Amino acid sequence: MSGRFVRASKYRHVFGQSTRREQCYDNLRISKNAWDTNLIKANPKYLAVNWDSSGGGAFAVIPLEEKGKVPEQIPLFRGHTATVLDTDWNPFNDNIVASGSDDGKVFLWQVPEAFTLHTDAEEPEDVKPVGKLSGHSRKVGHVLFNPAAENVLASSSGDYTVKLWDLEDGKSKLTLKHTDIVQSLSWSANGSMLVTTSRDKKLRFWDVRQEKPAHEVAGHSGAKSSRCIWLGDHDRVATTGFSRTSERQLGLWDMRDPTKPVGGDFMFLDQSSGIGMPFWDDGTQILFVAGKGDGNIRYFEYENDKFEPLSEYKSGDPQRGFAFMPKRGVNTHANEVMRGFKTVDDRMIEPISFIVPRRSETFQDDIYPPTVGLKPAVSSSEWLEGKTGLPPKFSMEDIFEGNEPTEYAAAEAPKAAPAKTPSASTPVPFKAPVAVQPDPAPAPAPASSREMPSMKDNKQSMSAMAARFADKDAEEEDEEEEEEPFEEIQKPVERPQVALASRQEAKTSGADEKTQETLRSPPALTSNGAALTRHDDPTPPSAFTGETLAPADLSPPKPASELRNPSPPPQSSPNASSTPAPSASAAAGGLREVLQEIRGMLQSQGKHIEELTQEVAGLKARIGAE
Repeated sequence: MSGRFVRASKYRHVFGQSTRREQCYDNLRISKNAWDTNLIKANPKYLAVNWDSSGGGAFAVIPLEEKGKVPEQIPLFRGHTATVLDTDWNPFNDNIVASGSDDGKVFLWQVPEAFTLHTDAEEPEDVKPVGKLSGHSRKVGHVLFNPAAENVLASSSGDYTVKLWDLEDGKSKLTLKHTDIVQSLSWSANGSMLVTTSRDKKLRFWDVRQEKPAHEVAGHSGAKSSRCIWLGDHDRVATTGFSRTSERQLGLWDMRDPTKPVGGDFMFLDQSSGIGMPFWDDGTQILFVAGKGDGNIRYFEYENDKFEPLSEYKSGDPQRGFAFMPKRGVNTHANEVMRGFKTVDDRMIEPISFIVPRRSETFQDDIYPPTVGLKPAVSSSEWLEGKTGLPPKFSMEDIFEGNEPTEYAAAEAPKAAPAKTPSASTPVPFKAPVAVQPDPAPAPAPASSREMPSMKDNKQSMSAMAARFADKDAEEEDEEEEEEPFEEIQKPVERPQVALASRQEAKTSGADEKTQETLRSPPALTSNGAALTRHDDPTPPSAFTGETLAPADLSPPKPASELRNPSPPPQSSPNASSTPAPSASAAAGGLREVLQEIRGMLQSQGKHIEELTQEVAGLKARIGAE
């Protein structure tokens, strides 16, 4: 049975962790207006909440550290004459927030220094706007800051337009005209393009500085609202919507050829009726989809130009609004990769932490690649002149260690699927301005930056690790097979008296030295009692045939005259020793005794081998029976 293939991913086990009620934001009065927005927005310092108030529109700003029950009377951000429909935080200043209202106005606000909800005053003083933008003729349903250019704001209205504002002078510089109400909008990472969905079921990709759509294609065919989100610095866009039969769908679009979704069709999600609110995390390459009206949050990993389902956070408390905090505000010590905030019963906001389950004693650089900081890529005037750039990034290890972040100017290189590792250039001080050119060339990454390995690299490394362990196991099995449980049989030990008699015979008979060596060293035995050929003997094959001798074939040696190529007996030298040499009969008698001893030794070894053979056969039989 073949094993089930499991896709390699660092985020396969990411889970959503809810928060105890005392750590939530309770006793709120969230707006009950039916306009389709997210109701709340978050940054690392504050929450902006559309407030249900009388006497004109208002929204509340809640410091994230002030958890628990909110006082009955809190300072509100008042100024609109109708309900506030949407808010958005400035990506480069955590104290600046924009709001759009049913009165057709766009206001800018600044959070006061040391702002708090807990005051001693009986009626806390409300916050007034610091800027007012007028130009729309109907309600403003969405506001969204440019993610790369400073002081550039987009607003969509019921007058079928999207206006681009330069906040330096408070004037509308560009207008994007639609044929119906805009339902959602999203910027590309470098702020040069905008994607919108509309009630006319069209998906439009705008080159905003040309004030015309680069592409206009048919989107989701269902009657309910559809949403869109740009996938960071990829040239891809994700949409959520419905089919004609009210099935909830997820679409992936290639900005260069959006005639139809990538893969040819939409991805089926479920039969739920809640609108899907999409959110993208560029660091983990994960798309989160929060259902409006239900308590579930699906998340998918973008890999190989498609969305791979990871898991789903389920809750019995439905949400009408949802927001994610920018990546620079997550808790790196708890392996938190994203933190969301959901509304509960229009009375409470609950934080949801999405965590990678692993040990966190040290900084996890593979799940925390460099992220966008507080420096824009270009100013509003440069952006209007046509300049484009990605905002600089910084290493999140600085946050982990409590150091002041050091930012790096990002290279202008759009990602293609699958995701590539963001590159960086020479580090610049966190507070210093960054000059961005229209098309900067990539520079080598500094030693302190970290690159995130791709999914392909992770798969290759895991495959190599598995192969290494497989090879190790195979080697261990081979070693176990080579080890025998029986004692190896040693060669018979050569006795001194046998060697002395052989040397005497060699002197007397003048026999060939190699033949005498063969007689002195009996051959080693195999398990069946046969003799082994001596491969270490330098004698050529013609002199040593390698034939084996059975115990029954042993007999007294032939006379020296019949041996092969007998050599003449050595002549005695005048300088030779005076000791007389033994006679031929005495030498022959000594050899007979030696051969008799060898025969006895071979017979005893044969009996030992028979016993071992029987023991091996018994063990084999026992193993076969088991």
